[in-house]
Amino acid sequence: MNKKIAFVCFGEVNTPVDRLNLKHDEGLSVIKNLGYEVFDGGLVIDDSEYKTADAAIEKISGKDFAALVVCVAGWVPTHAVVRVTDKFRHIPMLLWGLCGWKENGRIITTAEQAGTTAIRPAFEALGYSFKYVYNIIGKDYPLKKINAFLMACCAKKALRSAKVGTMGYRDMLLYGTQFEGNSMRGQIGVEVEPFEMLEMVQNIEKLSDKDIQYGVNFVKSNWKFEKECDDSVIENGVKYALAIAMKIKERGWEAITLIDVDGMKKLLGFPPAMVFMLLEHYCGVLTIPENDIMGAVTQLAMKYLTEQIVPYLEYYEFFEESMLIGVPDFVPKAVTDGDVTVLPAAFGLLNSSLLNVSKVKTGYVTCARIYYLNGKYKMHVYTAETKTPPAWNEYGWDDPAPQLPSLEVFPDSCTVEEFAQNVAGQHVLVAYGDFAEEIKDFCKLMDIELIM
Repeated sequence: MNKKIAFVCFGEVNTPVDRLNLKHDEGLSVIKNLGYEVFDGGLVIDDSEYKTADAAIEKISGKDFAALVVCVAGWVPTHAVVRVTDKFRHIPMLLWGLCGWKENGRIITTAEQAGTTAIRPAFEALGYSFKYVYNIIGKDYPLKKINAFLMACCAKKALRSAKVGTMGYRDMLLYGTQFEGNSMRGQIGVEVEPFEMLEMVQNIEKLSDKDIQYGVNFVKSNWKFEKECDDSVIENGVKYALAIAMKIKERGWEAITLIDVDGMKKLLGFPPAMVFMLLEHYCGVLTIPENDIMGAVTQLAMKYLTEQIVPYLEYYEFFEESMLIGVPDFVPKAVTDGDVTVLPAAFGLLNSSLLNVSKVKTGYVTCARIYYLNGKYKMHVYTAETKTPPAWNEYGWDDPAPQLPSLEVFPDSCTVEEFAQNVAGQHVLVAYGDFAEEIKDFCKLMDIELIM
């Protein structure tokens, strides 16, 4: 994801320019140190001919950036600020007030918050999309708030060019995995592209023996097998993954979902767990089963907000203070605690499948899912501490039943009962860390209702 930001600093014509330049450099350095590529519009003062304002406009016009940082170094009449910002009113803005300092036992100020408090209601009245933050003398910069908003802006921009591939549609005739195409493209920005399972089967004929053998060798060398697996199972998984990878590279998909129960399992007799695992290896894409398009879109949003590979997990059981979440198939390597561990196993009508039984990393997490309800996008979010779950298994597996990849989740932003009354689907997307601030800013920018 590109992290490109524009920056313009503002001050009043009667404030000594050397001090304003120091503050400009201070603010610019903070944004760069957060890891953003910055287009600097320089210092703007309220000169009567708007020379500095127009120079700033020229410096950043035509640049491709996700947000504009409006850095206020001191009191400045609002008209000079609006001269610049209204040229970029379609871009989200961070209104950031710097602060004074202490010298010889007294506070010295350039009246930064006089400037920001005049600007903030004007921005609201003008209909800008913005966030207001401010420095406090003697305190750390509000880095978390600044970074959360800028990441949300970058995520919004990235989604406008993102594409999701779906092999088939509406696996098991599920309701919550569907999507509404026009609002998805118009409001969220994501293009969803379906393709048929036949395309995968046809692409297998184009594969080289060398690539297939390389894939088989990769699996045998990098995955830990809990018991022996027939080479034909591994080869089939490699072929399916390579065939789908051809489509991913052709179309530029960043996330993909496959028809699972009614497709891979029913028609081909092959559960796609190892296919998903290999697609992550071959293409670096986000993966989720069962044509869960809303889950894939949530994965993309969470990836952009957190810069992580965001796995899906599924709810299995609720307890008084926690929930058991896990997967019946696979987890990405990025969230695996230890070796990628697989087990040939039988389940239901499937005589043989390669199941991922890896352990999942524990830690503090942010769990989320976007959903569409009565013409409105919503996002259910909670934060939680996770622990290794107690021994359990899903009914139906041959004995000895495998311990599926899973976590016990202890929510701290809500009770289990509160969570249950707002839960948005059987699949949830999990990022490691506290990203509530990023998601809050993202939802506001995207006009998505936040449910916490």
